[in-house]
Amino acid sequence: MRLLQFGLILALASGFAAIIIYINGLANIYEKSLLSDEDLGALESLQSGFQKCVSSNGLGLQAARGRDYCQVTIKFPSDTVPKWKDPKTGELEGLSFDFNLCEAVATWEQVRNSTTILTKEFIDALPNGWTDYAWRRINKGILLNNCKNKTLCMEKLSLVLPETPPYFPRQFDRCAVIGNSGDLLKTRFGKEIDGYDAVIRENGAPIENYTAYVGKKSTFRLLNRGSAKALDKVVELDETRKEALIIKTTVHDIMNKMIQEVPIHNPVYLMLGASFGSAAKGTGLKALEFALSICESVDMYGFTVDPGYKEWTRYFSESRQGHTPLHGRAYYQMMECLGLIKIHSPMRADPNRIVTYVPSHSTVTAARTASEKLLRRVGAGSGEPLHACSIIKKQLQREPIGISSIRKAAVDHKNFVKGATMYPLEHSPGHGLLCTVPN
Repeated sequence: MRLLQFGLILALASGFAAIIIYINGLANIYEKSLLSDEDLGALESLQSGFQKCVSSNGLGLQAARGRDYCQVTIKFPSDTVPKWKDPKTGELEGLSFDFNLCEAVATWEQVRNSTTILTKEFIDALPNGWTDYAWRRINKGILLNNCKNKTLCMEKLSLVLPETPPYFPRQFDRCAVIGNSGDLLKTRFGKEIDGYDAVIRENGAPIENYTAYVGKKSTFRLLNRGSAKALDKVVELDETRKEALIIKTTVHDIMNKMIQEVPIHNPVYLMLGASFGSAAKGTGLKALEFALSICESVDMYGFTVDPGYKEWTRYFSESRQGHTPLHGRAYYQMMECLGLIKIHSPMRADPNRIVTYVPSHSTVTAARTASEKLLRRVGAGSGEPLHACSIIKKQLQREPIGISSIRKAAVDHKNFVKGATMYPLEHSPGHGLLCTVPN
């Protein structure tokens, strides 16, 4: 009897496995039917070059091909010492991480064309923008009853809500994003960092007493919720008092009060960000997103935990608990090998070093087209500049920007997208952009 039961269980398990294999086979066939030979070649070229790039530039990291055209696994050397433990399971952080190159290429290409600052124009153009979106971005939003009193909601946001974007794609040429890693104390990058057109810093990272390591120039500072509650302290970190402060989370009543009463004269804006699905989270990734939305090229300092590290530290304080440096480090390596950023660290101290095997612009463009088709993104495969716009709204004629003051690359981009402003639809990966176009 037991033998019969065992046989039945084995037969059921085999049948189930066969069904799964059959379904996966159909999925692969369907995926192939979406793509042309040219599309498949583009993804193959991206995969191949990506693996070579990680091997050549990753300081011991290796990239392995996954189960399909998009999946890759980035692995740390076996002697790497993980320190972070999952608070739920107590397990140490692993040494390998899975990423989707198709999602990365498609999403980051949209970021490069979008604005990442929340504006009144965006809320007005978003369907049910005030009742379904704005009140969620305001502290104690539930008490505002879905912004049925729109005047009160606008008052809550007025100090941080410009009418239209204050920054635009390719406004700056070379930008540096500065993290807080203790690695910064091992190399004097300060003078090099000050040579960039714009410098983006994070949260409460100090400049004074560390200028030899982190520079003194600061154009933007990206803040999380905790730092937003201490704006009066944050503004003191930049002696010029000209930093633009970009808040990536909710507006707080206490923050509004500080802006009015301290007073705080720095520009203060809210971050409107793209969704990266299961990608590395945190202020660092958002700082890179902001930089990539306004800069031609982006270099990063003070983020890296190179293979073989012993413990993640800050350059200005004790080690931070609850951080996941390996996941972030792997994601940044993926970004470098997609040509999005350039990583600097004590082990990559030559500012003129060449990142080898980075895909060409034409390869990335072709891979983006194939990725959009595979992911069924809005407007997939179209060459139309506004192809990713799932919502298009006419706007009133705005004040013209002084053309003489804008970089040629920014003017060219503005002309290419027909003067439109593109906004990512938050938490909606693949569902397109909200675009406002000249009336």
